[in-house]
Amino acid sequence: MPEPESNSKPETELNPKPETEPIPEEPQTQPELEPVPAVTDSDLKETETRSTDAGINHVPHPQLKKDEGNRTFTMKELLHGLKNDTEPDREDAESPYSEEAQQQKKIEQNNAAMDLINSVVGVDEEGRSRQRILTFAARRYAKAIERNPNDYDALYNWALVLQESADNVSPDSNSPSKDSLLEEACKKYDEATHLCPTLHDAFYNWAIAISDRAKMRGRTKEAEELWKEATRNYEKAVQLNWNSPQALNNWELALQELSAIVPAREKQKIVRTAITKFRAAIQLQFDFHRAIYNLGTVLYGLAEDTLRTGGSVSGQEVSPNELYSQSAIYIAAAHALKPKYSVYSSALRLVHSTLPLPHLKVGYLTAPPAGKTIAPHNDWKRSEFFLDHERLRQIPRGEQRQVPQTLSGSLISSVNGDKKTINVDIADIISVSASADLTLPPGAGLCIDTVHGSVFLVADSWESLDGWLDAIRLVYTIYVRGNSEVLAGIITG
Repeated sequence: MPEPESNSKPETELNPKPETEPIPEEPQTQPELEPVPAVTDSDLKETETRSTDAGINHVPHPQLKKDEGNRTFTMKELLHGLKNDTEPDREDAESPYSEEAQQQKKIEQNNAAMDLINSVVGVDEEGRSRQRILTFAARRYAKAIERNPNDYDALYNWALVLQESADNVSPDSNSPSKDSLLEEACKKYDEATHLCPTLHDAFYNWAIAISDRAKMRGRTKEAEELWKEATRNYEKAVQLNWNSPQALNNWELALQELSAIVPAREKQKIVRTAITKFRAAIQLQFDFHRAIYNLGTVLYGLAEDTLRTGGSVSGQEVSPNELYSQSAIYIAAAHALKPKYSVYSSALRLVHSTLPLPHLKVGYLTAPPAGKTIAPHNDWKRSEFFLDHERLRQIPRGEQRQVPQTLSGSLISSVNGDKKTINVDIADIISVSASADLTLPPGAGLCIDTVHGSVFLVADSWESLDGWLDAIRLVYTIYVRGNSEVLAGIITG
């Protein structure tokens, strides 16, 4: 389902476009003061990763994991291992059949699916070769299901074959439509999950197939229903396999597509849900640059909506400027992790000026006196902090000089080295987490474990805490990946 890398859009346009397919390692489009393009993995040449073996669009997909004792063929096996398979199919042990009429119905359904697959013509010689292998695999699964209609492994793998065949359809041929193949794949996934409700890979790939069908229908009522169905299947896949950042990322992208169709009164709630999914994906994999970038585009779109309507976010006083700045942090981090992705650099040019330069993030935290981890609550003071590629540093009171204002209107200060302030070098960080330590003042606690000990701070709100956690973790991840110089170039120019 890879799509060619999209051409960069003018620097004045950021039209987010969620992903829903497998993608190759490459970049996407560009932006403006209109939604930043979401890495619809197709833009990045990385799309909804299909749970087979072909990862993000031509990047290895994760191996399928099945229930104990069951064997599932991956697409790698279908496309490579089966080429030299000359052994005759072995008859499985007898398994209980339904009534004869139901058996005949299954055979007819199998024949209809085989007709669809047999009609597919590849775009080129490689595609035709690939399709011959897929057709061979489909026959094996058809025979397996004829022998045992309850073989959910065969149903699942056959659905994958149909889904892969849909990618192989030549638009200039008389092949069946991509939609027909995807619809048949969805039926197989449905049957497989009824037989084995814990088959999380089936729910995941089923959601991708539904998303592909929805994208063919534009912004119609039918597309809305399909996007809703896709989100339900992603949710089920995550419930069964919570440790999947790809599923969370794709789930959010489906929500993002849905938010563009539903009535305005429903949009913000869906967008806020999408943001939590991206954050969860990033927390599972801190260098998951696609989710990082996509979160930036969602926040950008939210800033645009808030600016247009003059409202607040979820009843909180979060200004459009603050949302633009938050968006820029994630887009800058994605670019620092993948500097060669043109879609990231294009988006960064659009939002770069909304960063509190020469820093990545500036904001308020409540802190104890420097050097005192435990102190009476009355001694804790709310003060300004800044974060750049090297450190998180407290700005001492009374030591402010007027430099470019931050988006919230506060001033960035210079730091007098003689004053005792909290200073955390990124290189010294071990971990960063929310904290519910009872010795902290009431509020959203933050704990930064370093080689020199722990530093405790309290954010103004839970929303603010999420922003600080993400920003510090991203800067640390960029440092560990050896890309701090790229981030330094972004914020210091």
